[in-house]
Amino acid sequence: MAELEYITLTTKPSAKISYAFHGATGTSSPALIVFLNGLGLPQAAWGPTIKLLQENHQGTGLPAILTYDRFGQGQTTDLDPADEGAADPTHGHDCLEAVRDLHQLLSQIAKDKLDVSDLNRLPLLLVANSIGCALARLYAQEYPGTVAGLLLLDSVLTNSDFVSIFPDPDAEGFDAESLPSEITPEALRAARERTRRIFHPDVGNKEGLSRKNLGTLLPASDGPVLQGPRGHPFVTVVGHDFETFAEHSARMGLPQALSLTYSNPYWHKYNEGLVKITEPEKGKGPLLAPGAGHFIQQDSPSFVAQELTELLSKAV
Repeated sequence: MAELEYITLTTKPSAKISYAFHGATGTSSPALIVFLNGLGLPQAAWGPTIKLLQENHQGTGLPAILTYDRFGQGQTTDLDPADEGAADPTHGHDCLEAVRDLHQLLSQIAKDKLDVSDLNRLPLLLVANSIGCALARLYAQEYPGTVAGLLLLDSVLTNSDFVSIFPDPDAEGFDAESLPSEITPEALRAARERTRRIFHPDVGNKEGLSRKNLGTLLPASDGPVLQGPRGHPFVTVVGHDFETFAEHSARMGLPQALSLTYSNPYWHKYNEGLVKITEPEKGKGPLLAPGAGHFIQQDSPSFVAQELTELLSKAV
């Protein structure tokens, strides 16, 4: 595995970002695979997937690979300098700012490690989990023609406050008789309150990456359609295993029946929309990663490596 290095963005010279770079092997086409973290797991979580990917491509060649931790995450202990003086440091910057930082990082890495001075000439493959999927989509929108492929692993729900996934038992016209037998109004109230405290976009994080305006930045899962280096990019959409996700959620206090009845169908519908951000011939999914919860790269690195291998064969 590549050793961690540190880099200072020329746009934010007072802070350092931790990253790991793996050079290309064999006679692979010029490209860069970039792994984008969610809020929950840092770059180190991609290690098993990268190891399997390298093993799968022994003798055939593999493009260069980059992982990194955003400001305030993982091995990047420095906070975003732009957040200094923010009224609420847990909402210091938004996803668009993180995308601009990513573009600057890639520009410097491309020049320093790949001798590529024009990032537009380097096809990107973005592999992302959770909020990293929103960053991947925003990057492809902000810098059209640069992203050749996206592997989206259990994307954050950008069009929801998460609370509204569950019916409001106190809403006018609510019919308790229509509920499944194993779900009570009391269970719905508890689920909505728990979700509001943990997952609502108003809840900040130590990274300072705010989700408050994510619904405005990405109001729908099925658009806009993205532009890649050669037409539309290849897009593979992967969701969590329904039963595994329900089991994991139950450990955090959400009864399995609520995940199976409300969370999973909502998430799957969102993922069905994500496949439409490219043309039909270049979209795949939504797939369900067997035995994997929300952090698919942690629960099933072999599945991620397999899908990434296929995506590489098409996009590069």
